[in-house]
Amino acid sequence: MSGVPPAPVWSRDFALFFVARAVARLGDTMLPVALAAGLLQHGYGAGAVGLAMAATAAAFAGLVVFGGVIADRFSTRKLMIGADLVRLGTQALAAGLFFADHVVLWEICAIGFANGVAGAVFQPGVASTVPRLAADIQGANGAIRIAESAAQLAGPALAGLLVGFASPGGVFAAHAATYAVSALCLLLIRLPPLAHDDRPPRRGARAFRADLVEGWREFRARTWLWGVIAVWCLYMIAVWAPSVPLVATEVVQHHGPRAYGLVNSALGAGTVVGGLLALRLRPRRMLRAGAIALFGFVAFPASVGAGLGVAAMAAGAAVAGAAMSFWSVMWATSVQTQVPADVLNRIHAYDVAGSLAMMPVGQALAGPAASALGAGHVLLVSAAASVVVALALLAVPAIRDLVRADTPVRGTPTTRQPTPTDHG
Repeated sequence: MSGVPPAPVWSRDFALFFVARAVARLGDTMLPVALAAGLLQHGYGAGAVGLAMAATAAAFAGLVVFGGVIADRFSTRKLMIGADLVRLGTQALAAGLFFADHVVLWEICAIGFANGVAGAVFQPGVASTVPRLAADIQGANGAIRIAESAAQLAGPALAGLLVGFASPGGVFAAHAATYAVSALCLLLIRLPPLAHDDRPPRRGARAFRADLVEGWREFRARTWLWGVIAVWCLYMIAVWAPSVPLVATEVVQHHGPRAYGLVNSALGAGTVVGGLLALRLRPRRMLRAGAIALFGFVAFPASVGAGLGVAAMAAGAAVAGAAMSFWSVMWATSVQTQVPADVLNRIHAYDVAGSLAMMPVGQALAGPAASALGAGHVLLVSAAASVVVALALLAVPAIRDLVRADTPVRGTPTTRQPTPTDHG
């Protein structure tokens, strides 16, 4: 464990950013309920719901790398506020369509696509904002992770209440309001300047391509970084992507929707516990500690695939949630402290794009694999693959031996300078 005492996490500006992230996450977790209830009420089927969600995911995954370049060229806060205002407008428009009972699928998909584009512009700035606001970067990531986990628990339940007492349009209106709150919080933040903020942005298509190539070069120069993303592609294909739909199918079919709600709540509660652990534990080799924690994820797909009882599946889900949450904080903190500020947005964009790239592949393979082998057997394979992923992370010296780079000092805001580990 690191011997450096953690600096204070909370400040006025970090508290504003924390509220912005928590409220926006709450709204995002309400959206699937609103889409499903609203489209089904207007005569569309499950395929239409999936198409509307896919429109957002495709735009985000396809454009987030370009969003990283834009974020490194201009003011990240202004871009994030602009993205929030765009989504405030699109979700208000969606609310109006549902209130007016004028719901056309292509219009909902177009709104979803616009949301995905805005998200692609917004997301890269998150990584570089945390180190500029918090002296204790790991603690800040842990606090944000806890808030997002709590939102994941509360959002669907709140959306269900709004659908029941109002209408799907009411959920979209509430979702739009969350973006208004996020934009206001970001507007009130006093963001410390970075050394490269005074550098005039390079303009033109050639400069944009040069920035894109520079980001890719910086990404490839760090073995620990691209090594984790490469391993994560296996995780997405073989573990996460098949586990999400197949767990839902197995639990609902054999135990009913209430049992699935319980298991899902246990998963969310586990992520809160993992965030709390990440607030207290300060490992010197963060990725090694995170990879060891990932062994706990095996409990979730294994308990469902083995056909255990609801209590055992809920316990497995809680352990898996804690494991994933702890890993997420270790990973985010490593990226934010090991990468120079002037390329951090682009690096984070490559991280997000690489992490998500294989999810559609795994989702597409999950159905045929379950038909051929049975959903339970596929989940057991996913459980075994989760162990392989953790072992693979520990097998790469650049990953397991990476020493933490943040050295927080009490009362001093972090404006980190590059260290020798930044370049390999």
